Amino acid sequence: MKEVFLQKLKEEFVPALGCTEPVAVAYAAAKAREVLTLQPERIEFFVSGNILKNGMGVGIPGSGMVGLTIAGALGALGGDPTAGLEVLDGISNDVMDMAKSFVDEGKVSVDVKYDVPKLYIECICHNGDNTGRVVIQDRHTNIVAVERNGEVIYSNACNSGNKGGTDFSEWSFENIYNFINTVDISEIRFIEKGIKLNKSIAEEGLRGNYGLQVGKSMLLNIKKGLLSSDIMNRSIMLTAAASDARMAGSTMPVMSNCGSGNQGISVTLPVVVAAEELEVEQDKLLRGLALALLTTIYMKSFVGQLSALCGVLLSTAGAGCGITYIMGGDFQQLGMTLKNMTGSVTGMICDGAKYGCSHKISASVSAAIQSSLLAMNHNVLNGMNGIIDDDVEATIRNIGRLANEGMEVTDEVILKTMLEKMKKVS
Repeated sequence: MKEVFLQKLKEEFVPALGCTEPVAVAYAAAKAREVLTLQPERIEFFVSGNILKNGMGVGIPGSGMVGLTIAGALGALGGDPTAGLEVLDGISNDVMDMAKSFVDEGKVSVDVKYDVPKLYIECICHNGDNTGRVVIQDRHTNIVAVERNGEVIYSNACNSGNKGGTDFSEWSFENIYNFINTVDISEIRFIEKGIKLNKSIAEEGLRGNYGLQVGKSMLLNIKKGLLSSDIMNRSIMLTAAASDARMAGSTMPVMSNCGSGNQGISVTLPVVVAAEELEVEQDKLLRGLALALLTTIYMKSFVGQLSALCGVLLSTAGAGCGITYIMGGDFQQLGMTLKNMTGSVTGMICDGAKYGCSHKISASVSAAIQSSLLAMNHNVLNGMNGIIDDDVEATIRNIGRLANEGMEVTDEVILKTMLEKMKKVS
């Protein structure tokens, strides 16, 4: 399993510039323009409800604007089709102005496409009678179709519906624990890049006036003496500050996990802060982070890429386990942490990427640290508590069942509510 875990870590823990749903739209547009080989005159998008939901209210890096239309225009007019989730890196001011004009002139359209996977993006770039069409499905950079003027250039039906190609049947919480204890530290040293990126955007969030300013408000209240500077509050402050900056359109990249920047931020920074406060050695921190990341990836395999369940539950559950590990917790206490976390913020909805995500992150980070501290004292929610099972594997499966079976209608109601709100504004 060692090579499987290492490969998955390297696939999922990757840099991203901007919220990943609109960035995926920009990536599709950049690819569609590339296959068109001409400057687009008009751009069409057909996206799943979850993509629309997650792109409706989030800031697009460097633009001062929110939404999928500006993201798509930037991708089509100046995005780097070879850069994946960093497609918008290095966008010039000229391209920015051109993209804003495209949006203002109604040359970019976004419509919902029904009966498609939850992560679905179709982009068609037009120039006269010429078209370039690209379809992304299931994962943010997973291209399943490329066409020029109706002629199929690339089609990968096998990749369609394949949730990343990973067979999770051999995965288990215990296998992850055994891996992080035995892997040579040099093989997970690459995680350090994520620490650096995510701490940098957190510091930027504390300096600037981004979004809801959850992180910056906490810093001000610590300075006023209204809050203490401890593991709990510093973890919340830094994680929320990073999300504040990201959701408001900061041009700084983050290390994402499972296709989400907020999940990458919230799985790493609480563990990093705890390690700093406890003066834990770097190697122990890296093992704790590997545990946190892989736990999140494993839980995500049951929930899916996009759902009505806020994904920060999964990332902060992973972070809680990482904190328990670096505090010296054993495998039993890691399971306790995960069960305690399941009994706290599970059920928090995802109503799109937006400024308010940092507020949800602050609640989830608080729950993660409390879950860890309870576990370290051998206090745990047992199988008599709701969807929690005495078996940690069953508990993880129950979260997936809640997300996929229990919240399908919730997702529909959230999207319907948001679309009705859009109609009022327009």
